[in-house]
Amino acid sequence: MADQKKTVSADSSNPMQTLINLWPYMWPAERFDLKMRVVWASVFLVLSKLILITVPYFFKWATDALDGSSDMAGLLPAFLLSAVMLVAAYNVARIVQWGLNQLRDALFASVGQYAVRRLAHLTFVHIHQLSLRFHLERKTGGLSRVIERGTKGIETIVRFTILNSIPTVLEFLLTALVFWWGYGFSYLAITAFTVWAYIWFTIRASDWRIGIRRQMNDSDTDANTKAIDSLLNFETVKYFGNEDMEARRYDASMERYEKAATQVWTSLGWLNFGQGVIFAIGMMVMLILSALAVQRGEQTIGDFVFVNAMLLQLSVPLNFIGFVYREIRQGLTDIEQMFDLLNVDAEIKDAPDAKPLAIGQGAIVFDNVHFSYDPERPILKGVSFTVPAGKTVAVVGPSGAGKSTISRLLYRFYDVQKGSITIDGQDVRAITQKSLRSAIGMVPQDTVLFNDTIAYNIRYGRVGASDAEVDAAAEVAQISRFIRELPHGFKTMVGERGLKLSGGEKQRVAIARTVLKAPPILILDEATSALDTTTEQEIQAALDIVSKNRTTLVIAHRLSTVVGADEIIVLKGGEIAERGTHAGLLEQNGLYASMWNRQREATQAEERLRQVRESDDLGVVVRLPPAS
Repeated sequence: MADQKKTVSADSSNPMQTLINLWPYMWPAERFDLKMRVVWASVFLVLSKLILITVPYFFKWATDALDGSSDMAGLLPAFLLSAVMLVAAYNVARIVQWGLNQLRDALFASVGQYAVRRLAHLTFVHIHQLSLRFHLERKTGGLSRVIERGTKGIETIVRFTILNSIPTVLEFLLTALVFWWGYGFSYLAITAFTVWAYIWFTIRASDWRIGIRRQMNDSDTDANTKAIDSLLNFETVKYFGNEDMEARRYDASMERYEKAATQVWTSLGWLNFGQGVIFAIGMMVMLILSALAVQRGEQTIGDFVFVNAMLLQLSVPLNFIGFVYREIRQGLTDIEQMFDLLNVDAEIKDAPDAKPLAIGQGAIVFDNVHFSYDPERPILKGVSFTVPAGKTVAVVGPSGAGKSTISRLLYRFYDVQKGSITIDGQDVRAITQKSLRSAIGMVPQDTVLFNDTIAYNIRYGRVGASDAEVDAAAEVAQISRFIRELPHGFKTMVGERGLKLSGGEKQRVAIARTVLKAPPILILDEATSALDTTTEQEIQAALDIVSKNRTTLVIAHRLSTVVGADEIIVLKGGEIAERGTHAGLLEQNGLYASMWNRQREATQAEERLRQVRESDDLGVVVRLPPAS
């Protein structure tokens, strides 16, 4: 199903253009059944309006029959000439017209919902195609709110333009034709002027309200962003006792929303009042003309009733003109940001002639790689090294040296600005992203799990894996016994972002997930830096098993985890300062040796502290500096 991303855009000043852009989703080329629904809905739409025009005639004829002035003999069948039968026909026509409207809406419902689903799916897919840079700069809460309002806005535009705008225009044309044919040009002119004044006022007032609506949407997005951000960081809020501060921040956004929402409803009252005044004046003028004509004997009482009924009938779609315009404009406002997302180009794209990665031995080569997130602050400055097939190369260095950037470039979250990265001689920019990422397994420092079962999170590495394969992967990751001891085993829910599991348990799930993926290339991005020493040793044992005979790139903070690496690259300031084996780097007595000595001292201090805890039945008294 090919989605037409480039044709979708929102233009607040041109709703018709937006409708044209949305039309392929309401008239889908691959869905003949939906096309037929559109056709039949259109047929019933026209039939309902033709019948609607006859309704006031039956009312007129019934009125004339009641006062004895009816002259319908010869125009209607004899059985319809009595007032009772005319009243019955009047109501039957109303029922049939109402039924056709409902049938039209029912037929079009699936068409509108299909358009909503297609565009929501298109937006969801597109967001996943956008760069890591985009997602790091966006706020998740605000993004979800934009999508939520955007899908509702699409439904509003699709439904109201097709089901209300077109029927309203058709009804107005038929009403104008009836007045012109039956009562003369003056009635047509008054009707046309009333409708024009009504629409002009509605558009001007609605445009004024759009600015208020945008303020309300911005405040709503801001409040939702703050709420989600605070809830995702629930524990941090508790650690620092900042519940009141978070509540104040949220309330400040809601206060702005309250003010804007109040203005929205107040302005709506003025809009409705103005519409009512305009229509009442037009109706008054036409009824005065008809009343004078009745007094002169030019019209019957039935004509007076007919004019009144036609105007009351016209007031319904006229009211819908204002309502539909407001809804369409507000819908456009709601989907502007969503369509802006669709118009954001992905920073990283497959080349037109990109081919799948042909993985052989899995050798990785960084050749004179330069990269910066900001042109004024270079991160990597001509880095070159090789990770031979089946070997382990570690990259270490101080914070900010560019270690994690290396893994992001290999995964092609970003493209290098100079130089190249190749796998088995193939430039990663010349191969498809899907094939590249399917060949690489990642165990990150901060493992974030989906709010689902342990089995789901492990199976995420290979969605089609069997239960036996999931269990085997958990065994390799040394978490199988822990899972079986849980009351619900593999069906245990891990909570939001995996918060029900400890850091070590989450890391083991991440390892099991990577084991199940079985990639030829493995990246360990500071996979144990956030763990205590004991847990680190257990996790490292599992990682050693996983990385055996795989091309492995280790991004490390704790140097104890890279002692056995075939080569260690030491970065400093975006350049390679030292390289060699662990023993060789210690002999150089340079940056690596300095880092090793500091970490060893810290580890020894931690070990002494642990021994004190174990020997003191009362625990350890931690002496903190006095509060300032």
